[in-house]
Amino acid sequence: MLDKKISTSSGIVIREVYTKADKPMNELPGEFPFTRGIQKDMYRGRPWTMRQYAGFSTAEESNKRYHYLLSQGTMGLSVAFDLPTQIGYDSDHDLADGEVGKVGVAIDSLKDIEILFNGIDLQKITTSMTINATAATLLAMYIAFAKKQGADISQISGTIQNDILKEYAARGTYIYPPQQSMRLITDVFEYCSHEVPKWNTISISGYHIREAGSTAVQELAFTLANGKTYLKAAIEKGLDINVFSKRLSFFFNCHNNFFEEIAKFRAARRMWAHITKELGATDPGAQKLRFHTQTGGSTLTAQQPMNNIVRVTNQAMAAVLGGTQSLHTNGYDEALSLPTEAAAKVALRTQQIIAYESGVTDTVDPLAGSYFIETLTDELEAAAQLYIDKIDAMGGSVKAIEQDYMQQEIARSAYQHQNDIESGQQIVVGVNRFTQEEEKGIELFRVDDSIRLMQIEKLKQLRAERDNSAVQKALSELKQAAKGTQNLMPYILTAVECYATLGEIANTMRSVFGEY
Repeated sequence: MLDKKISTSSGIVIREVYTKADKPMNELPGEFPFTRGIQKDMYRGRPWTMRQYAGFSTAEESNKRYHYLLSQGTMGLSVAFDLPTQIGYDSDHDLADGEVGKVGVAIDSLKDIEILFNGIDLQKITTSMTINATAATLLAMYIAFAKKQGADISQISGTIQNDILKEYAARGTYIYPPQQSMRLITDVFEYCSHEVPKWNTISISGYHIREAGSTAVQELAFTLANGKTYLKAAIEKGLDINVFSKRLSFFFNCHNNFFEEIAKFRAARRMWAHITKELGATDPGAQKLRFHTQTGGSTLTAQQPMNNIVRVTNQAMAAVLGGTQSLHTNGYDEALSLPTEAAAKVALRTQQIIAYESGVTDTVDPLAGSYFIETLTDELEAAAQLYIDKIDAMGGSVKAIEQDYMQQEIARSAYQHQNDIESGQQIVVGVNRFTQEEEKGIELFRVDDSIRLMQIEKLKQLRAERDNSAVQKALSELKQAAKGTQNLMPYILTAVECYATLGEIANTMRSVFGEY
């Protein structure tokens, strides 16, 4: 009888038994190339940040959820924005109809940010914002409100995603052409290095690449290739890699294949250490890959949704064993709707039980030295490096995206995965095996369409009360700066502080940069 061939989701063949790793493991955590973790003591020193992603409806409603999550033990906030906010439209724009407040909170101006973070001291909490095309504007709003609170902005900390390359490759919420978008990103790098030095100016994201259908190897390769492109762009702008690289962070997905995901995280750290070193980083802090993880949204099933609690727990444990710095766990109902308060609480409790009851935090990188894990880490690295070499040969990520290379590779993998599910080769419990008659539906969270009318009224009031001549002056100066080569962040900040809206700022830059 022939041995059954078993492979990971990336097609790496898994042997029946492993008797030795391809190379001996003699590295220590906290030491180059950081395969075993970026800190010497990892979770023995402090647990990862439990950062639950939330945002919906109006700023008022999201503010209530943030206070609830903080009261339940969340250590940091993570803001989800609605689609119009992500692509630079105010809530009263025709294209915003039907989308206001649906997949995140609606933010039209600094007024909304003031409400969103009401009662929350921005100098005492870290905030992550999942925002890309309009990242500079949302960061400017956050800084403006921190200043109004009396904060020392050199001490505020958090992260903006600000990773536009993966938007072209996988997600789609871009506004401007790639070159102009890269300018905005490097302007944020430069501005924050002087004014907001504790802020993570980009979260280079594999998450959405994986959600679009990539394999683990493609997620690893395309994310690091994008990271390499950002490093080179910042170096070309004259920034010191030993300074700005410390403020780069990453955002990875964690899917169901437990050991492959752990190996992916270990390989990512090792590969990034070598990439930064090759580009001139000598400070160990500039060679470390720090990352946030979110459990895999696309792995959640609408059928038998309570099964998702087990999936999320499995994925969260893999992320922790892989050495994540922060973690979001999905709600069991997210294949059907935004999470209810009850689902959000179960998701947070999942992390707390892993942290305080499982014992996995007691030693650093507990799977190090496993024949299987060490070999799989090497194999993932080798497979990802082949992709990176090919992208380098094309001229880097921007060229690879412009030639549709990444998009086509992701689409191919997504198609193969769906075929495997439909043929039954890939078992999904409750979907193509162990199915049952659907039981009574669970309670779902819904955002009412009347939210848009509320936001439109707030915009009318804002435009009636603000100093419109100051707004027009600020927008005119931003337009002139966009035509030149000056850093745009100070101009965006001035416009925000005059209560120019997000859409007005985006339209000003559209008039110069065009749309993609």
